[in-house]
Amino acid sequence: MAAPKKGRRQSAPGKPGRSLAFILIALVALTGGMFLSGNTTPRLGIDLAGGTSITLQAKNEPGQKNAINPTNMNTAVSIINNRVNGLGVSEAEVQTQGEDNIIVNIPKGTNEKQAREQVGTTAQLYFRPVLTVASGEPTPEPSASSSGKDKDKDKADPDKATEKGDDKASSTPTASDSPTSQGRAVTDGLKADATPTPKASDKGSDKDDKASPTPTPSADPATAALQKKFTELDCTDKAQRGKVGDGIKPSEQTVACGKNNAGQWEKYVLGPAELNGKDVDDAKATINQQSGAWVVNMDFTSGGSKKFSKTTSKLSQQQPPMNQFAIVLDGEVASAPSVNTTLSANAEISGSFTQESAQDLANILSYGALPLTFHEQSVTTVSPALGGEQLHAGLIAGAIGLALVIIYLVVYYRGLSLIAIASLLVSAALTYTLMTLLGPAISFTLNLPAVCGAIVAIGITADSFIVFFERVRDEIREGRTLRPAVERAWPRARRTILVSDFVSFLAAAVLFIVTVGKVQGFAFTLGLTTLLDVVVVFFFTKPLMTLMARKKFFANGHKWSGLDPKRLGAKPPLRRTRRATGSAAGPVDPKEA
Repeated sequence: MAAPKKGRRQSAPGKPGRSLAFILIALVALTGGMFLSGNTTPRLGIDLAGGTSITLQAKNEPGQKNAINPTNMNTAVSIINNRVNGLGVSEAEVQTQGEDNIIVNIPKGTNEKQAREQVGTTAQLYFRPVLTVASGEPTPEPSASSSGKDKDKDKADPDKATEKGDDKASSTPTASDSPTSQGRAVTDGLKADATPTPKASDKGSDKDDKASPTPTPSADPATAALQKKFTELDCTDKAQRGKVGDGIKPSEQTVACGKNNAGQWEKYVLGPAELNGKDVDDAKATINQQSGAWVVNMDFTSGGSKKFSKTTSKLSQQQPPMNQFAIVLDGEVASAPSVNTTLSANAEISGSFTQESAQDLANILSYGALPLTFHEQSVTTVSPALGGEQLHAGLIAGAIGLALVIIYLVVYYRGLSLIAIASLLVSAALTYTLMTLLGPAISFTLNLPAVCGAIVAIGITADSFIVFFERVRDEIREGRTLRPAVERAWPRARRTILVSDFVSFLAAAVLFIVTVGKVQGFAFTLGLTTLLDVVVVFFFTKPLMTLMARKKFFANGHKWSGLDPKRLGAKPPLRRTRRATGSAAGPVDPKEA
């Protein structure tokens, strides 16, 4: 006897309770994370919250070529972003547009004049000698100097002034100062190519000190005010780091912050600037052929070479930490290598570099050397009232679109619309919580195009439900009951949903890559909601449909369930009337079949 032919394999019902529990746990976790983070609303873009949008255009100075390139533009974006955030604008957006434009979006509540001054100037890069270094935290004041009157008397004589809280260092660092790890990379030594005559004095010394046998970058590392600023400076505080160099001229001593090799903040007293970024001709991150380690090679201009040789000649005769020079970018120490010999036209900074840290330092040095200036191309002010009106209009449009979708589902699918509406609510909750959490995580801002992307996503999500429901209804039209119809319809509906969502996600990804500015918000939101559609359909809609198929209201095909066989024009269940009887059974009347 021949074995019966196997029909198409039916999809197993699985365990819908587990999938529903998973999506519920995920939703509770995201909601809890949203409230714990303190952010319960998405971060709004400048077009919704209001503020100032500044367009900067990079310009080449005469005699310079290829200064405007992706590396330098990205470095400029990073520097401008740090500057604006230093003003307390944590939600500012800084991004490139095209090959030579930078867009700076500053939300409301910021000093616009100060912000424009910060973003419109070229980064300041200086080479300063290190005079004193200490831990980046505030130094406790010693009890011996607790009396204000005695302190003022002591400070009346600059030679007797001492730094607060540092009983190991006097106001003038000496050879007994213990060396410490400085900056982001501490050098084992710098290579020299020339040895000029040492300079006997510097900008910070008095005329009577020119005959000193051991020249120092400055006779007094700080005035009384600078001492107080250095002692109280807390480099772990971002706000203090942003204001540490305010109003300081290159010819004046200053304090600064920087990280050592261990990633810990340290504070410095620095002498007057000996060189600036324009004295650097080029800087590259390369691998030392002998040691195999990453190093940074610097080439100076002819004028910068003379300045650098004089500076390194003085520093090489000093004891740590006064044999170091600090590379200061916008008031922060990027690196503080030590000098063991006199240098001139080029130098090699070596130390504990990785490829990334070496390239970062080389980019900083190169950017400071390039004559890359920015001109304000346009400044646009967006009022909060206009942004509120746009948001209000966008929300109304979204509500209208959602209402029309719900009306269609209720009219056409009746009881099944409850499953679709529940799925839409879950999708909306996941989208909202993710947008809120992505604000502080990746600086995602909800602008008007992003709102449009979310509105479009409503139709994409509803389309997935319709595909699944129609597949189930097709199975019922063929004479199957609801439970097997759901499981047989799911594999075919699943393929259609995945293909459709893949096309939508691919379009969003391409749009995000090839566009800039606010259009990326539309693409990002569209891609995010498309992924969430897959999650909701697989882990909520289908399991919920499986559970509802076990309820009499849907299983018996109630006329308001949306699955009424008569309303759908279902065929009679022919397989139930056929009987495999013996010869005693007569022929079956086709009408009765």
